[in-house]
Amino acid sequence: MKLLTIYLGIIELMLFPRLSIGCGYESCNPGLPGMINVHLVAHSHDDVGWLKTVDQYYYGANNSIQDAGVQYILDTVVDQLEADSKRKFTFVEVAYFWRWWKVQTSLKRSKVRHLVEEGRLEFANGGWVMNDEAASHYTAIIDQMTLGLSMLNDTFGECGIPKVAWHVDPFGHSREQASLFAKMGFDGLYFARIDYHDKLKRDADKTLEMIWEGDRSGDAGDLFTSVLYGPLYGEPAGFCFDELCRDPPIQDDPQLDGYNVDERVEAFRRHIEEQHSHYTTDHIMFTMGGDFQYQNALQMYKNMDKLMFYMNNLQITNGSRINLIYSTPSCYLFALNRENKTWTTKNDDFFPYADSKHSYWTGYYSSRPAFKGLVRTSNNVLQACKQLQALSGLQDNDAGDSMKLRRAMAVAQHHDAVTGTAKQHVDDDYRKRLSRGVADCQRLIDKSVSRLSRKTGHITPPVAQFCSYLNVSVCPITESGDNLTITIFNPLESIQLRVIRLPVFHSYGILDFKGDKVKFDV
Repeated sequence: MKLLTIYLGIIELMLFPRLSIGCGYESCNPGLPGMINVHLVAHSHDDVGWLKTVDQYYYGANNSIQDAGVQYILDTVVDQLEADSKRKFTFVEVAYFWRWWKVQTSLKRSKVRHLVEEGRLEFANGGWVMNDEAASHYTAIIDQMTLGLSMLNDTFGECGIPKVAWHVDPFGHSREQASLFAKMGFDGLYFARIDYHDKLKRDADKTLEMIWEGDRSGDAGDLFTSVLYGPLYGEPAGFCFDELCRDPPIQDDPQLDGYNVDERVEAFRRHIEEQHSHYTTDHIMFTMGGDFQYQNALQMYKNMDKLMFYMNNLQITNGSRINLIYSTPSCYLFALNRENKTWTTKNDDFFPYADSKHSYWTGYYSSRPAFKGLVRTSNNVLQACKQLQALSGLQDNDAGDSMKLRRAMAVAQHHDAVTGTAKQHVDDDYRKRLSRGVADCQRLIDKSVSRLSRKTGHITPPVAQFCSYLNVSVCPITESGDNLTITIFNPLESIQLRVIRLPVFHSYGILDFKGDKVKFDV
């Protein structure tokens, strides 16, 4: 079996814990030598639309469907990180962070920048959304990642750029996605959903961590990959301290009824021993979070603080080898790299995904085909819009706005959007966003073509009308006009031979730009 050692090219840290001196790997607590170091990763998985629309999720509206409000997560997490310098948090979906950030005061922004610069608030993945890996086109994936990463870079500089990819919820994983992540500069990838047979075997073989060879033509697509132990991306059973859960808190006053420290510590120790038995180093990661958790971050952190204190105190009282630390996915990766181990490799997909017998998650490959088609055609419009905008030199709001379609397309790549797995009213909201974005880009395309025509000495063309409903064979201008000029734009660098279909009610003669007749069929 081929083995490969990962190397991150990062500065070695001293062996003992110290205060963070910066962001990235410099902020990591390396743990204690000779101990089982348990990296507690506080995080929240915030779907950009699913049971509720993206804006309902952000505001916490329509809670009769699901109790979720992302703005409160960010509000309370920032407060709790400020309250204790040991705490860390990992945030993922930039679509939500952008909504939150743009309404914050200068003082709040300054505090958040400080948290990011100290590595206590860390971003993982960095895309506008956590995109699907089966139904999304690669250009749309690159665009949505660019949108999110640009926002983080413009806002926080190098400290805002994630070092690891975090795809914990997409329904299976593609080698091409891993290759894209590697070529974007990520040092590692984490995910949770793999076929249950594969998961059982990797549990037994201790191969949940590997080098994924995303590009068979060379090592540029190689990426360290870790499968989360589970359950999925949530806490160990019995240790969800969030207000959305029903697990018991840490009750640590022996003079009050319900004292449970000894029982809680022993239960957590058993979880640690079990998970540690399936991995090859003395570093393991516990994901302490789940869907829309941390709306009351105090409740989570207060109980994790207690759990950490009583677990680590056993090192003194009974020689325990367990050491709990607040950490992040990148800090866990850093700890593994320091182990200087070799890893098994994989060079194909994690598709299809099944979570149990006869339960293959493959219907979403083709579900809601009309919406999938809309996403593809909207992507075509966006690519043409970006190119013509660049060529013409027009800026957003000069004549239209490409950013509206960029954001709508990014949201549409979410793993509950293009997949067709969202509720109907959420799918309707995705369509509305795309429709508005396409309309703005069409205006920008029209103005761009007009400006480019004037530059080349041609007359200013009339206002363009677009055939936006060819999927239902409707185009009012071709069905009613007598004398038309049709503009067809090829955004690719190669010559394309395509059949152009337009609905008509009477016969036309068709001439090309040289005045020569064009063959056609009716």
